Amino acid sequence: MAVDKILKDEASEEKGERARMASFVGAMAIADLVKTTLGPKGMDKILQSTGRGREVTVTNDGATILKSLHIDNPAAKVLVDISKVQDDEVGDGTTSVVVLAGELLREAEKLVAAKIHPMTIIAGYRMAAECARNALLQKVVDNKENEEKFKLDLMKIAMTTLSSKILSQDKEHFAKLAVDAVLRLKGSTNLEAIQIIKKPGGSLKDSFLDEGFILDKKIGVGQPKRVENAKILVANTAMDTDKVKIYGARVRVDSMSRVADIEAAEKQKMREKVDKIIAHGINCFVNRQLIYNFPEELFANAGILAIEHADFDGIERLALVTGGEIASTFDNPESVKLGHCKLIEEIMIGEDKLIHFSGVEMGQACTIVLRGASHHVLDEAERSLHDALCVLSQTVNDSRVLLGGGWPEMVMAKDVDELARVTPGKKSHAIEAFSRALVAIPTIIADNAGLDSAELIAQLRAEHQKEDCTAGIDVITGSVGDMAELGISEAFKVKQAILLSATEAAEMILRVDQIITCAPRRREDRM
Repeated sequence: MAVDKILKDEASEEKGERARMASFVGAMAIADLVKTTLGPKGMDKILQSTGRGREVTVTNDGATILKSLHIDNPAAKVLVDISKVQDDEVGDGTTSVVVLAGELLREAEKLVAAKIHPMTIIAGYRMAAECARNALLQKVVDNKENEEKFKLDLMKIAMTTLSSKILSQDKEHFAKLAVDAVLRLKGSTNLEAIQIIKKPGGSLKDSFLDEGFILDKKIGVGQPKRVENAKILVANTAMDTDKVKIYGARVRVDSMSRVADIEAAEKQKMREKVDKIIAHGINCFVNRQLIYNFPEELFANAGILAIEHADFDGIERLALVTGGEIASTFDNPESVKLGHCKLIEEIMIGEDKLIHFSGVEMGQACTIVLRGASHHVLDEAERSLHDALCVLSQTVNDSRVLLGGGWPEMVMAKDVDELARVTPGKKSHAIEAFSRALVAIPTIIADNAGLDSAELIAQLRAEHQKEDCTAGIDVITGSVGDMAELGISEAFKVKQAILLSATEAAEMILRVDQIITCAPRRREDRM
């Protein structure tokens, strides 16, 4: 007796060939979508949301583009995930990882069509990935010992990362900002200490790095505009209790004088709270919530700078940077940890007044102020800078450096090709396919720049047969150039993450032979 149906009515399943086709097609479509953003001549995409306000994002960051898409195809989701992980892990290479995985699947599709079993392809890919990684390991340069050279390496990496982004026109300026900011961190990868403030106006060139911390607030009326050797109490507490706070309470009074008594009592309560705060021996009070006029006046009389409504992000970071803790009760001053800094003053950036804390406890802290023509430009500049900061902070820890511009892919492809020649059996086809997929990355970089990719890649391959070759694609002149002379470098960690993530994702999608889609849950009739 044949079983007609196991699944519910609306559930669907794809089997065997069709399932594999669906996975391949989905993954390759995603790869083709971000393909055009790869490399220094990559183009940007406009993403428009359908929600309220129809927000527009202009970006060429692979992870940002993919995060914003709502995708139905399960295999495509795997690629979106690896680009997200790449973004969190090393910050750069989000597009490359998707493109490489897509190319690996494109090659796998041909092999499957030639009746080679997916498991054989996976085994070949595994061998090839290992071989490619070793090829890179033999070529890495590590200048950790020599500080001058290492700083130069960091500058080159930052400039290479930024050259495919909106900041490519002023990449030297921003590379310097990023390197200075990361070297201040002294090896920690905590980018919390680097604050990025965006202020429309001016041009991108006017962006600057400021040591210390900038809070996007104004100083209140009648308060000291400048405080030296500040002791800062960072708090999250209600400073607006000159109203009865019990909701729905009714107070019956028999004369107006009683109302005055109640108000006086409330004022007294507030005064006691302010006195408790002043008892901490502070000269700057930063609060997350509102501070009403009365307490503000009391603080001003005591010569204390009170800042209200500092946003939560600012408060958290301020506490972290000045070495204080966020307090919400003030009964025992000895247990509260105060923050310290040398100077608090008001500064002007463009049209806006901001509060600047300099000489903070945590010497690593700094603020990068970005200026630009519009919000879209600033958002994209922030994303680009964040990528550069991530890569640099990872490189400070793992200081191995490679050349860029399609050079690593050619080095890997050459070694993988040699492995394919000596490997017996069907695996060799898969290994060869892996090398073709690697070469696709420089091909796409050349295509995006409108160059003749077939010609360039053939030249590159010939160059790479020589010993110690440093040739890569020079997109600016449109020919094969010397990457060492041009100073185009990449971090080894980024390349390794791209290689391994893409291989694993391709492998995962290759293993699929059936896709089952659930039936949607029905709402029971509420009759």
